[in-house]
Formats: sequence, structure tokens, C-alpha cells
Amino acid sequence: MNFFEAQYQARRQSKRLVLLFVLAVLAIVAAIDLVVVAALLTNKEDAAAGLTLGESISQHANLLLVVSLGVAGVIGLASLFKIGSLRSGGAVVAQSLGGTLVSAETTNPHHRRLRNVVEEIAIASGVPVPEIYVLEQESGINAFAAGYTPSDAAVAVTRGALEKLKRDELQGVIAHEFSHILNGDMRLNIRLMGLLFGVLVIGLIGRKILEGMRHSRDSKGTVPIFLIALAVMIIGYVGVFFGRWIKAGVSRSREFLADASAVQFTRQTEGLAGALKKVGGLPEGSKIDNAEVEEVSHMLFGPGMNFSSMFSTHPPLLDRIHRLDKSFKPEQFTAIAKQWSQPVDVLAMDAELGLDAGLGLVAGTPVTKEPSPLPDARSDIPVQPRQVANQVGAPKQDDFATADTIQNRIPPLLLEAARAQRSADRVIYALLLDGDAAIRQRQLAMIVAHAGAESESETLLMRQAVDALHPMQRMPLAAIAFPALRRHPRPWLEAFVRLIEQLIHADGQQALFEFCLARLISVHVIEALDPARARVIGRRKIVQCEADIAFVFAVLAHHGHDSTVDAQRGFQAGMQLLYGQRVITLPDSSDWHARLVPALQTLDQLDASGKQLLIEALVATISHDGRIAVAEAELLRVACASLHCPLPPMLAR
Repeated sequence: MNFFEAQYQARRQSKRLVLLFVLAVLAIVAAIDLVVVAALLTNKEDAAAGLTLGESISQHANLLLVVSLGVAGVIGLASLFKIGSLRSGGAVVAQSLGGTLVSAETTNPHHRRLRNVVEEIAIASGVPVPEIYVLEQESGINAFAAGYTPSDAAVAVTRGALEKLKRDELQGVIAHEFSHILNGDMRLNIRLMGLLFGVLVIGLIGRKILEGMRHSRDSKGTVPIFLIALAVMIIGYVGVFFGRWIKAGVSRSREFLADASAVQFTRQTEGLAGALKKVGGLPEGSKIDNAEVEEVSHMLFGPGMNFSSMFSTHPPLLDRIHRLDKSFKPEQFTAIAKQWSQPVDVLAMDAELGLDAGLGLVAGTPVTKEPSPLPDARSDIPVQPRQVANQVGAPKQDDFATADTIQNRIPPLLLEAARAQRSADRVIYALLLDGDAAIRQRQLAMIVAHAGAESESETLLMRQAVDALHPMQRMPLAAIAFPALRRHPRPWLEAFVRLIEQLIHADGQQALFEFCLARLISVHVIEALDPARARVIGRRKIVQCEADIAFVFAVLAHHGHDSTVDAQRGFQAGMQLLYGQRVITLPDSSDWHARLVPALQTLDQLDASGKQLLIEALVATISHDGRIAVAEAELLRVACASLHCPLPPMLAR
């Protein structure tokens, strides 16, 4: 299953979940209405009148309508409240479980290794680096990803996972969590939390009424109320019973997909299988000792608590292991427990294998193996449109090797600055400084007015390091800075975005790289201010967006080719993939700075199949001769990011 199929399945399951929730609410409303009718039939007036069930319902129709609307309203408002409380993104979920943010200045080697792995997989996947949390109080092996979109995602890992998993096993677990980020599971998981909470509230209301009646002195007068409250509590918890059953069914299917995607990412099964075997072999397993664990159980890498098979949010552990290692036998759990129950230095084991990147006190410690070379910045890269489209949300082992090279060749000064909230903005400023001395001075004056006098010297120092970067390292460096930028309050971020626009237009024009960087900041930083509104997959069709598609293709064609004739050929190559042999006039794209973003926002509303075809056609447009320059590849990657379709750093050849 590729990225687009996974997104489509997530949307279908989300619709199915909403339908089941609506049916559950209707069933709860009907059940409570029947309880009210039964209570009315027992009162003296209705009993004396000898009313039948139908007559009683008819006579008290207004009361039943009020009860029905009240019950539905309580469930709906409670669900919206819960979902609304998570609008700030995945960090809220991580903090609710006691997660501690991994600091940019941390000297903890386990934390540094975790951050190195997360950043590497983010770069390989083409998504912004998420916030990273550690559940320090949890000795079990577990992890989760939470959020609405990749822009506001947070990844949390237990202390037990850090201390018990070797680097390849930790990489397998993190790759599993990234698949949830890429496959659209996070938004589905937050909806599950909200909908189940709404149903649970009915049971809680009934229980609270019963608890309040303990001190009542009028035992005769309160009997009907007692019976109604008891019935409401029972109905509410029966609803929770079925809600958990629905949640378990949805979650189990997504867990198998996440395991398969993790193997596809890392191109090896040993890491993920090793982590699962330790979950099964160690006494702590994947247990999470937190009162909130049931609520987030469907998000976790492994079951955070014991469930019956009906309510288990994860497939049987042996089934997951056997899909990765068919030769594994349950008796082997004993040997795993014997070896790993005692303290083991996994960092030393990594070092012996040359997998100790990121563990030194200086960021970016290189691995001992020879890194994969990056293409010459002036060269053209051969690409295949269909293969590039298949790369979306599906990094391969080569992408991890490229990401490792990109990450570990970024100077330590820039890495440390990008990770820190105090200095991440300086990294972005350094990327935008102009080569002309007069324009640069105007830009520095703007920066000082916004960030203070010390920002000038810091930005200039970082600019010296930026000048030595390979073009393929610039966008990933910005992505590493995004989590630190997002920690600033909204007013600061809004002022920051205005400053970025001023820096870009200080010379009266907008270069291609400047547009790309500004667009990435808008998509991955500003979007995180209200992530619930973002939509990864929409409902529009290709035929509804012809004008916007033509304009985007025209911009790409002009930037991807030196001559008007070649631009025309590239434009037609892309349009013909979508609209057949029909001749479409190449639009005027001279005002692309103002019109490109609105056009991309419209195309972001395409459905999954439409986006897949669009990306294939985008590649055909910018490389109708089968080749693409490094700078043009960055434009393509940013266009895909605007469509919420992340591309790995190295395009398929």
C-alpha cells in the first residue's frame, strides 16, 4: 500500500468511524428514551390513565425530544471538547503522559541518539522534524506519534525503549511511528479519543448522580431518579464497551500497516522484529504505568496495558513477529528475558557496530562507515515520473543513507543553533542573507529591529557556515529548526513570518530558493498553529482544477527549462498526462510570486488519486527530458510539501 492508498484508507476508516459513532449515539439516545418512558409509565398519573407504551410516548413527545437532544448534545459537546483540547497538536498528548521534551542542549547520550534517529528518518521521509519527548518514568518498551498532521507531530519514546533497544531496533520503532504520521493515522487516532470520550461522559454522568444520591434523605421520592441514573450509567458503559471494540478493530489493521511500512522504510526486518521480541520477552513488556494509558492505547507501538482479545488495540504479538521472522518460536522469549533483564549498555553495542552517530557531546558525530555522496550541485539528476510519485511517503534504505549524509555533514554550529529555541530563527535568517553587501545590510537592520543587537553577529557567523552547505542540505537544515520555531507563541511567529517576507523582498524580487523556504515555513510552522484545520487529502477532482494546474505547470516549466520552446514542451508533457492529447495554452506565469501559493492551496484539496497523478505530471513537466537540476528538485519537493505529499531527499532515478 503506497502513501495515497494509505491516506485513502484512513479517510474511509474515518468515515466509517463517524458512521458507527452516529449509530452508537442514536442507540444510546433511544435506550435512554425508553428508560424515561418506562419511568413515566410507573408514575401515578400515567398508571391511573392506563396508557399504553405508544400512548405514553405520544403524550410525552416534547419531553422525549428534549431528552434526546440533551443526550446527543452532551455526547457531541464532550467529543468536541476532547478533540478541541488536542488542537495544539501532538505535544499535548505527550505531556499528558508525563513526557519530557528532549532539550537541544542535552548531554544525555540516549537522548542524543534518539534525536539523531528521529531527525534522520524525518529527512529521509521529507517531513518536518517532530517534537521529541521521552517518558522518563516508563521502563516498558513503547512509543507513539501524535498530532493532526506532520507539521504538528510529536514522537514520544519510553525510557525503557532507550535503554533496551539497539540503534537498529530503535530505528525500527521510530520508523513504525513515522508510518502513522505519513499514513494519516494520527488524525484518526485523535478522533477516536474524542468520540470515545463523548460516549464515556454519559456513563460518568449517571455515576455522578448515583454518588450524589447517597446523602439524600427522601428515599421514596428518589427511587425513580435512582433507577434512571443507574440505567443511564449502564447504557453509557455499554456504549463504551462497543466503542472500545470499534477502536480495537480500527487500530489493529493500522498497526499491521505500520509494521509493513517500517520494514519498507528501513529495508530490513531485524530491527523492528528485535524490538517486538524484547517486548514479548521482558517482564515490563510494553506496559505504560499511567492513568491516561487506556485513552491513548490505540496510538502506542505496543499494548500499554492488558486487554482481552476483543478489546486489544494491537494484533497478537506473535503474529506481528512471525510476519517479520517466520522462524521465531515462543520458547526464545526465555533467552531474551535472561539476556536483557539485566542492565545492558546498548550504546557500547552500537559503538562496536559503528552505529554511534549523534552520541558524542558534539552534534553530528559522523558514523564510521563512509557516507553516501551527494550529487554535484551543478549536475542534473535523471528521474522517472512514476517512480518519483511512488516515493511520496515511502522512503527506502537509499533515502536513509542520503539523509544520514545530509545530517552528519551539516556543521555542528548550525545543527546546535537549529535545535535551540533561542537561535533557530538565526539559522533561517542566515539562509536568506543576500550576497550583495548593501542589500545584506538592509536585511541585518531588519533582523536587529526584530531580534535584538546580538542577532546580527550570530546571523553573520552562521552565514559563513551556510555558504559551505550543499544545496540539498539547506531545506533539511530548516526542517531541523522548525520544532524550535514552533515553540514560540503565536504573536512572535506571526511577526517572524512578516520579517521573513521583508528579508526576501529586500532586493525587490523573490528568488526560487527564497520562495521555497518561505513556503516551507508557512506549511510546516504556521500550519502547526491550528493543525486541526489542515487537510492532507481533499475531495476535488483533476477536472475541477485545470486552470490552477496549468498555472503551476507553467511556473515549473519556466523554472525547469532555459528556453521558451523547452518550457512549452515540458508544460505539454505534464498536461497530456492529465488531460490526454488536448492542446492547452501555456499561461502567462510572470506574476508567479503572487499566484503560485493560492494555486497550490487549491490543488491541496485534490483527492488521493488526483494528487498521485498530479505529482507524476509535475515531474514530467519539470523534467520532460528525463533530468532535473538540484535546485529544481527542491522546487518540486516544496510543491509536493504544499500538497502534503512528502518527498524523500533523493528523487528516484
